[in-house]
Amino acid sequence: MNERNERTVFFLSDQTGVTAETLGHSLLTQFSGQVFRQVTLPFIDNEDKARDAVVRINAAGDSDNRRPIVFSTLVQDEVRAIVRQANGLHLDIFDEFLAPLEAEFEEAPTHEPGRAHGVSDIEAYMKRIEATNFALANDDGGIGRSYDVADVILIGVSRSGKTPTCLYLALTYGVYAANYPLTDDEFESGRLPDFLLEQKHKLFGLTIGPDRLRHIRKERRAVGRYSSAQQVRFEIRETEKLFRRYAIPYVDTTEFSVEEIASRILDSTGVERRVRVS
Repeated sequence: MNERNERTVFFLSDQTGVTAETLGHSLLTQFSGQVFRQVTLPFIDNEDKARDAVVRINAAGDSDNRRPIVFSTLVQDEVRAIVRQANGLHLDIFDEFLAPLEAEFEEAPTHEPGRAHGVSDIEAYMKRIEATNFALANDDGGIGRSYDVADVILIGVSRSGKTPTCLYLALTYGVYAANYPLTDDEFESGRLPDFLLEQKHKLFGLTIGPDRLRHIRKERRAVGRYSSAQQVRFEIRETEKLFRRYAIPYVDTTEFSVEEIASRILDSTGVERRVRVS
């Protein structure tokens, strides 16, 4: 029997698996007493791949001595029927939602794979790509510094979550998000650089608990001042002073996922989503 008492969770999809992962993760976070091993099986778009998935699901159940949880967004009936033969708790997202919608609309669903994450909306797709390129070019005070174009500029200490949040905002909503790392220059002077103050209405701060920040930094650079408790506490203290001095809204990222951070930023700033999630 699995000594850690883990339960394997599978995310099955005929495309990337993003939809299954997103919903599944949201539900699993409600069960803090469980230990999960998560496995994503994307692009299950034929019967052979479905049978392979069944073998992996059953093997995980035998290893854990507990039936796996299976989140699925498969749309082809023949593929779904095969996967259903696996010994697991099946949570088929389309089963749950398509039938009520079919009854309401009095229209049969298409059952076409890939419609949720296809590129049928070329304009929305290109907006996401352009926003992502912008985020990469303006990461950590990048040489682009096209802050006049930015929708929002995240500021905070190194490893407080600026880069992943910018990329999430870009990839999900097409938001032009830049970020700038606060360093000893700002801490010693007690002020923000002029080029940031010119865009003060776009600034949004990220802070983080010192224990969490130190843990993250030690994984990146275990020795030296960068990850020392004293340096971490100093940087966070001075960062929050700057936020208060300039009345910059901010959020503590310690306990939040990147999705929650992004949602709080959009709600607080009123930044318009260039792309709506379908």
